[in-house]
Amino acid sequence: VFSPLSLAVLSLSVLSLCPSLSLSLSLQSYQSLSSISVSSDLPSIVVRPLQYFGDVSKTVSELREKLEDFLKGEWTKISTTVNIVDVVLPPEPKTREQLLQYSWQLTLDPNTARTHLSLSEGNRKVTFTGQVQPYPDHPDRFTNQWQVLCREGLSGRCYWEVEWTGDVITAVSYKDISRTGSGNGFGFNNKSWSLQCYSGSYCFRHNNVETKVPGPQSSRVGVYLDHKAGTLSFYSVSDTMTLLHRVQTTFTQPLYPGFGSIVIMKLLSWLNCSGVHIDTSHAGVVYS
Repeated sequence: VFSPLSLAVLSLSVLSLCPSLSLSLSLQSYQSLSSISVSSDLPSIVVRPLQYFGDVSKTVSELREKLEDFLKGEWTKISTTVNIVDVVLPPEPKTREQLLQYSWQLTLDPNTARTHLSLSEGNRKVTFTGQVQPYPDHPDRFTNQWQVLCREGLSGRCYWEVEWTGDVITAVSYKDISRTGSGNGFGFNNKSWSLQCYSGSYCFRHNNVETKVPGPQSSRVGVYLDHKAGTLSFYSVSDTMTLLHRVQTTFTQPLYPGFGSIVIMKLLSWLNCSGVHIDTSHAGVVYS
């Protein structure tokens, strides 16, 4: 049980810390309670009136309720401020230099590659060889599509570029895309989005809906993902940069870059955001 003096100190402390509280408590009640005489002779037992304990309990309850109300109000202000800061994002990149600020180092996952696809250069290059590769059995491996996924699941702002020859599909996919069956090709289901790059033409596909895409031909394609904003953009990259196609949707899972129908495809690396290219070689085996 708190003494009258300690309760008075507690009240003054709360008032000094929380000036916005309007406490209608009278310190006179504490003075009247403290006037009850206590004998200095020991031993002694002081019996307080029941009303005394009732007043103390009521006072503490009022203080607690008012303090809780105050703290709830302050916490709401803090939460609102944090939410406002959280939604402030940099403007969407418009130039290649700005896009390269979000460049992402990707690596191909050998556990997903179909057996006729050969990975090289630190799992950053894939080539169709026409020969079965000595990959171990793995549940993540595509069994009837010439496809491979990257290891990295992306959920922020990311940009990457690929160089290709032949016919190639560059895509993003949810990790739980089927690895077997006829409907697991990139773009032929609702779990993947793909740009098919052929000699002389482009084609975008999602959920087996095909869209012809005009644009300049180039052996290099750039892909920009803003997962939170739900945008996916494909670019033709040469001396100039041309937007080929942009998707506006809602992504519900991290996205994994993927590639299919490959002759030769190579992920590009960058030393820094200024776009210094580490390796531009096109070595590889092309099947006949």
